[in-house]
Amino acid sequence: MCRALAELSVAHGVRYAVLSPGSRNAPLLVAFARETAIKHYVVIDERVAAFMALGMAARLQEPVALVCTSGTALLNYAPAVAEAYYRHVPLIVISADRPDEWIDQDDSQTIRQRGIFAPFIKASYHLPVDAGEELNMWYATRMINEALLTAKASCPGPVHINVPLREPLCGTAEYMPGRFRAMQMMKPSRQLAAADLSALTAEFARHDKIMVFASLLSPSPAVQAALSRLAALPQVMVLTESVSNVQDPRFIPTVDRVLTAIDNSEKPAFAPSLLITVGGAPISRMAKLFMRRYAPAVHWRIGEEQHIIDTMQCLTCQIDADPAWLLANLAQCPSRDSGYTALWKEREARAGCLHDSFVEAAPWCALKAFSILLPSLPEGVSLHLSNGTSVRYAQLFNTPQVAQTYSNRGVSGIDGCTSTALGSACVDDGTTLLITGDMSFAYDAGGLATGYATPRFKVVVLCNGGGGIFRFIKGPSDLPELEECFEVKRRIPVEGYAALHGFRFFKAASVEELHDVLPRFWAEEEQPALLALETDGVTDAAVLRAYMRRARS
Repeated sequence: MCRALAELSVAHGVRYAVLSPGSRNAPLLVAFARETAIKHYVVIDERVAAFMALGMAARLQEPVALVCTSGTALLNYAPAVAEAYYRHVPLIVISADRPDEWIDQDDSQTIRQRGIFAPFIKASYHLPVDAGEELNMWYATRMINEALLTAKASCPGPVHINVPLREPLCGTAEYMPGRFRAMQMMKPSRQLAAADLSALTAEFARHDKIMVFASLLSPSPAVQAALSRLAALPQVMVLTESVSNVQDPRFIPTVDRVLTAIDNSEKPAFAPSLLITVGGAPISRMAKLFMRRYAPAVHWRIGEEQHIIDTMQCLTCQIDADPAWLLANLAQCPSRDSGYTALWKEREARAGCLHDSFVEAAPWCALKAFSILLPSLPEGVSLHLSNGTSVRYAQLFNTPQVAQTYSNRGVSGIDGCTSTALGSACVDDGTTLLITGDMSFAYDAGGLATGYATPRFKVVVLCNGGGGIFRFIKGPSDLPELEECFEVKRRIPVEGYAALHGFRFFKAASVEELHDVLPRFWAEEEQPALLALETDGVTDAAVLRAYMRRARS
């Protein structure tokens, strides 16, 4: 059965596996380690392993296998599995287990593993324990095929295969490759019926103020091309977030920056009559509030989901169609020069001037550091942003030189950000940069201990005492327990982590130091590199609040 899992994984396009050592999963480890078509990584910490696999699968846009032993090892996969579920990333979670008769019998490393990820997994499969029997092997083969097909099917996501194994666990038997039958599944094209498409295009043609909002998306040349064609229409304004992975001079990639330059009295003129959203969870709170307060008459959400998603609280139609196909069709509608695009682009230019003057006058702080760091990113870099302030600062800057941008925005937790970026770097031939906060960095320090970081992997840590986001979030920032219970203010020994795990260490605590250190940081080719940006958390929060308040009335 273990060889069936490895062989069928290859047949279904799995090229990478992340394995964690154990006793009960020994047959699985051997099967995947000996499968020459799969490159495997061995990671002791299962939580780190799962996020590494997530990073690989997101970067490759293909399934990656995860293999662990029984008991609490499997529970450590949960954060990454949940993130994969909400980001539609295909993970093949394979866990060893005791046979059913030993569950709840005080046998070591034994918990109830069946359906353990039920709320945030596409499907779970429990294989038969006696796979030597012909009927059981037929059953197991069918379930393994179904699991691998389900992970990749429309609206991809994680699946769980639970494998009960009897002792002895380390014996081997003669094996003949090609024994197991791979199955295929044909899926229909995600295109609408002619009548539905005609109705949508007719509705689209009625509007002269159309906004397309692109949030969390995997890189897609087809979506990029369709949005670019759509943005050529003068009645269409395309707003994008840093993790949308689409770029065009006609788009507005700095949503928050522009919204801060629009007075509340002016916002009705900027509001669309038709809103089209594509992608996952939005980062910008300002954009969400704008669209909720100035709700369009019509809101379409494009993309396959398992349930209705009404983030903007104004949804009128959720469209289960291929976004690239539908957007390309809408782009063929006639143009209507209502001045809507020109209105937004004029305000974008004004916002850029206001932004530049504000940043120029700002003292040394995180915003200032970002204004120097982001323009220095080399062409083609893969950028990873941790949750907290890192991903929000990036929203304020345009980085056209970045090849792709990633962030764990499915669930938006701070756990696993380093491991996710490291996993992505393992399957990326170019430079991968992670920008993270000091709390996020410390929370996932285990990712540095894997030994898989190469000189192509670089990390920037915002060192401001931890928990800077809570000084910005309304609520915690006003509480007397802010420093004790939210910031947990302490100095994270970033330099010590770098030395322990073989990273070349750099630091900057001023504008001059950052300008001086960046060329050496990017030029480092012998070790993975870590740059600590030392700022004051109180100043960081005050400057960011002032920036966001500039045009409110």
